[in-house]
Amino acid sequence: MTGKKVSRRVINVILFIFSLVWIFPIVFTIVNTFKSKQEYNLGNFWDVPAGNELGANFTYIQENANILTGVGNSFLYAICGACFSVLIALFAAYAITHLEIKHRMFWFMFIYCGTIFPFQIYLIPVFKGYSELGLYNTRLGMIFFYTAICIPFCMFVLRNFFRGISKEILESAKIDGASDFQILWKILVPMATAPISVVFLSQFTWCWNDLMFGLTFTKSDSIRTVMSAVSLMGTVHTPALLLACVIASVPTILLFFFMQKNFETSFVYQSK
Repeated sequence: MTGKKVSRRVINVILFIFSLVWIFPIVFTIVNTFKSKQEYNLGNFWDVPAGNELGANFTYIQENANILTGVGNSFLYAICGACFSVLIALFAAYAITHLEIKHRMFWFMFIYCGTIFPFQIYLIPVFKGYSELGLYNTRLGMIFFYTAICIPFCMFVLRNFFRGISKEILESAKIDGASDFQILWKILVPMATAPISVVFLSQFTWCWNDLMFGLTFTKSDSIRTVMSAVSLMGTVHTPALLLACVIASVPTILLFFFMQKNFETSFVYQSK
């Protein structure tokens, strides 16, 4: 057996051990969702459940946290925030990299500076502005906020990707009569399938997992995000809380597997 094969097997064994360490608590978290409150409090966390209280636990979180409404709200905010931010970032990145506009670096820094400051400093100004404009505790206000806060990162990633595309390709398209809009949608967007998918998934996940802004800008169960709903449950009924956490984790996992095929489908021509 060669040294290369031995090292590969050692790496595989190490990765297998790490995967078990990562999966083990997840499995037992799911197992404990089948326990009743009394069984969990009086027993051991690692004990196998004696019965199946999954339905009762789901009823509890639906009645006390309105979990399904929270899931629907978070899905709406995350989808709209990710889609709109990626769309706006596409136009901004294309204009900064390939259109003849003045002060490109200024506009890049102007947009990107939204990620320089800690997100906590946005709480009070946005809260006051939303209160005056009537956007506080509204779905429209949450969509606006998540869209705006996701634009800088999306623009940064797409701008770096577009800079690596040869200008000769775009000039050839212009000679053939393609407009700037056609060049963006028929040439650049298909080539940028992977980065667009990555930024969409990352921003969807960020919006979905956000707790701070969801708690600050909402107050009613009909508008509250799923993470806010879960956080307000407390630890009175731990199996129900674990079930709520599992439910809140499912959409992002499904989205990852759904979009995984897009991560390696695009290509780029490097400028010489």
